[in-house]
Order: sequence, then structure tokens, then C-alpha cells
Amino acid sequence: MRPVVAVVLAAASLLTLGALPAAEPELPERLADTGGGSQLITAVAADTDATTGTLTWWDLRAGRWTRAGSAPARFGAGGLVEGTAREQGTSTTPTGLYDLPFAFGVEAPPAGTRYTYLPVGESSWWCEDNASRSYNRWTDPRPADCRAAESERLAAFPTQYAHALVVGFNYDRPVRGRGAGIFLHVNGRAATAGCVSVPNDAMREVLRWADPARAPHIAIGTTGGPTAITGY
Repeated sequence: MRPVVAVVLAAASLLTLGALPAAEPELPERLADTGGGSQLITAVAADTDATTGTLTWWDLRAGRWTRAGSAPARFGAGGLVEGTAREQGTSTTPTGLYDLPFAFGVEAPPAGTRYTYLPVGESSWWCEDNASRSYNRWTDPRPADCRAAESERLAAFPTQYAHALVVGFNYDRPVRGRGAGIFLHVNGRAATAGCVSVPNDAMREVLRWADPARAPHIAIGTTGGPTAITGY
């Protein structure tokens, strides 16, 4: 009788396993768009009032997204807002899906960095002057039509800009007044002015991981609501 009992128990076990719910797909598989590449960064906050959340970087291999790393993230002091509705000077982080044009830093790039990496010097600026022809662009030196009071001298932030990746928000065809200088960079003391920031070791790891040949993008959003990351 024992063999029969064993067969019955084995069959019951299979039925029980078959009744278990399927594992939820990984986050990138639930996004409407991942940018078409085989690398993706997700930056997720609980809601639009949050100033903290999680940054995760992913690889697409053999048709499946796998987690390559993760770190706690900080967002704008004003929370998050839909990218197309953002206004400059609100300290909000724009939600949406964006490319990552290039990297820069006060410090040398981590060994293995493959991105174009611009060294920050004393004359390196990010122009945020709405009246300038260089609006939302790296400039070195700062052009005459870009007012210093309306822009960022990058070397003035040696901690935050030790290493950074430019987020392609409002970058290709800049809309005046929407915002400029949105980066993925190293943590400062608290929430950001609209960027996404992570600890220094995580930022260095992201730069070693990111491969422009694999067209990485960053998706920024919330866990639910109109700015849910799954909508991007």
C-alpha cells in the first residue's frame, strides 16, 4: 500500500503547486515602454508627495529583464510631477521615460565607464536661463547670453556632481519654462531640486554598468495613480 499512498501524495502535491498564482512579472515587463534598449533604470516613489524611493537598474538578456542592482533614491523637494506639466523652479522631479545623453563629473570616471564623460572644470556650467540660446545645455565656458544667476556652475557642487548622468528631460527640443538640468547624481544633504540622487557608491556602480551601445533609459514614476511608472 505504501507505493500507492506515495503516488497519491505526489499527485496531490502537483495539484497544489499548480494552484499557486504565477509570479508577478518584473517591473520592466509591466512598463508600457522601456525605450527599446536592453538596459533600463527605474526610479520609483510611493506617490507624488514623496521625496524618497528606490532606484533599480536592469538588464534584458535572452528576452527576460533581470535586476542588476538597486539603491535608495531621493527626489525633488517638491515631490514628483508629470514631465509634460512640470514648471521650472518648482523643485519637482519630472516623471516619464527619458534617454541618458552623456555623463559628467567633478571626479574622474569610475574604471570601466563607457559613457561619454565630460570633466567638470571651473568654467563648466549648465545653462538654465530661459532667454539663452544654450538653455538646458552644458556650456564651457558660460556664454554671454546665459546669466550666471539663472544657471548652475557645476564645480560649485563637488559632492552632488562628483558623478552624474544627464537625464534627457526637456533636452532634445527644450520648452522654455519647463525646466533644465535634470540629472541622476550623487546624494547631497537632503532632497534634490528636481533631480534623482543616490549614494556615491551606487552612482559609481551605475556608471560602470551603463553601456550606451545598449541604449539605456530611465523611467521615473510612482507606484500608482496618473504618474504610475507602469504608464511609461
